[in-house]
Amino acid sequence: MEDSRLMGEPAISGMLESLSRDQQHAAINKFIQGELAVERQKIALLQQQGSHQSMGRPTYTRRSETLKIDISRYKGTDEDSLLRWFVEFDDAIRARHIEGDEMQVTISLSNLTGRAKTWALGLKLHDPNVFESLEILKARLKEKFEPPRAEFRARSALLKLKQGKRDVHAYAQHLRYLSSSVTENPVDEHTLINVFIYGLVDGPMKTYMFREDF
Repeated sequence: MEDSRLMGEPAISGMLESLSRDQQHAAINKFIQGELAVERQKIALLQQQGSHQSMGRPTYTRRSETLKIDISRYKGTDEDSLLRWFVEFDDAIRARHIEGDEMQVTISLSNLTGRAKTWALGLKLHDPNVFESLEILKARLKEKFEPPRAEFRARSALLKLKQGKRDVHAYAQHLRYLSSSVTENPVDEHTLINVFIYGLVDGPMKTYMFREDF
């Protein structure tokens, strides 16, 4: 399903009909996994473009070229996913070539807001060195804002997920997002495929998949 982004759902359905059940499952899983890879490819492309542009400009001091990637602010509310924010933040500091615990912690704290920022500043007032490294900050954030019930909610939402009004790509992305939020006992590939098929809106693709599998 490599070209599925350029195809409508009827075309995708027709393509699936030409595959065996095992091939269908492999194609669906590849599609779901690919949605996350696409975003990482975009970041890599932007980095490459920034590097090429820098080669055309005269420089007088050798220094690493960096790419600025926006980071959403983590509020510490039930609607926020701390794990997703960690992934976003890690991608950003790699793109910016930010090294050193002090700088990483400083930037991380600057991207907290609401309850999360109040909590972090409160700890620093009592102990300025409370966050000696990014890993320590992450561990404290997870301890405070991602209790076991958060993973339970993500798993529950994943197992009940429906396509609704989303297109098939947005549906797959949301499925991968919820799956990435379940870390202690990850959802297996077979379950992800079943959830994907069951949650599809009624149409040719779902009809064919049910006829073949169920």
